[in-house]
Order: sequence, then structure tokens, then C-alpha cells
Amino acid sequence: RRELPEETTLLGFCGAPWTVATYMIAGHGTPDQAPARLFTYANPEAMRALLRLLAEKSAEYLIRQIDAGADAVQIFDSWSGVLDEATFEMCCVEPVAEIVRRVREVHPDTPIIGFPKGAGALYQDYRQKTGVTALGLDWSVPWSQARALQREGAVQGNLDPMRLVAGGKALDEGVTAILRELGRGPLVFNLGHGITPQTPIAHVERMIELVRKG
Repeated sequence: RRELPEETTLLGFCGAPWTVATYMIAGHGTPDQAPARLFTYANPEAMRALLRLLAEKSAEYLIRQIDAGADAVQIFDSWSGVLDEATFEMCCVEPVAEIVRRVREVHPDTPIIGFPKGAGALYQDYRQKTGVTALGLDWSVPWSQARALQREGAVQGNLDPMRLVAGGKALDEGVTAILRELGRGPLVFNLGHGITPQTPIAHVERMIELVRKG
């Protein structure tokens, strides 16, 4: 924080308990996190215990990041989209709500961004039950839903990372559409998930240029 200009925002982050648990259980990434889903159905109490532990430690981690100067923090749930509604509540909503509660006990004014990638129709329920300040949207969220979510608070996103890789017209159109559809409300412009290693730096510079022009 000390090395950044005052006007530059520093974001902290952590993986959400469910997403971290999927890697712990499988030992590696999988296409649909079947090992973690199977473990959840076969051992629900063990999964609840694991998620509670991860929520506790993740909250401690975020609190220390804020102590060190983070202006806001984000909770990434990259694999929330593989769950059915009941399991989403158990594995994604409840642990993140616990993280938010613990962080706000110590830092009540620090914004918290929740990003349940692939949550679809469950985005609104996630926001209401977790109490996150802002909602990260993946690139599959339609404009009508994004605008409805934005009326309830800030949203973040949601450029497809492949548009950033492609560059040119695909990139320009994607950025322009987000600014047109969501730019008048509370918006943190971002990708709809992480940047990929093959992304040309020149395309990132072009994206920043377009966003700054508005």
C-alpha cells in the first residue's frame, strides 16, 4: 500500500471455501469438480466442517490483508456454477456469509466483493444472503439480469476473457457494450473471470484506454 499512489485502489482477495475445497478434495483442477460434489453428497457433515474451517481461515486472511492496507477485498468462487440450488446454499452462500460476518466485525466499512461464477439465477439470492457489498458477474449474465442486480448495488465485470485475447473488433465491442449497459450505475469494470496467460499486453492497454474514455 505504501508503494502505491493514494488514488490507486489496492484489492485483496481469497478463494471462496467451496472452490478451495474442490482443489483440496480432488488434488487438482477438474472439468466439473465431480470429486468434490460426490464427497459433499456422501459426507455432508464432513463437508460442512471443512467449509466452516475454510471460512474461518479465509476471514482471518482477508482481515490481515485489510490490516496491511487493502482498500477492498474479493471472494472468488470460481466453481459455484457446478452446484444445484440446495448444494449452492450449503457450499457457497453459507460459508461466504460467515466470511463477510467475520470480516465486518473487525473492518465494518471495507467493501467486500463476492464472485460466484456461473451462479446464474442464484446471483440475487447470493447477494441478499451473504451481504456482500458488490457482486462480481461472469460473462454469461444477460444484460437484463445484470441491470436488475445493479439496481440493488454495485456490480463488477463482466468482459469475456477471450475477447481480451482476441483483441480488435471483438474487444472493442465487448467493452463498449458493458459501458453502455452498465456504465451509468455503480460498476467496477473487470473481466468476467481471470486474465489468461496468452493475453497480449497491447490488448490490455487497449481495454484500459476504452474504459478510461468511457
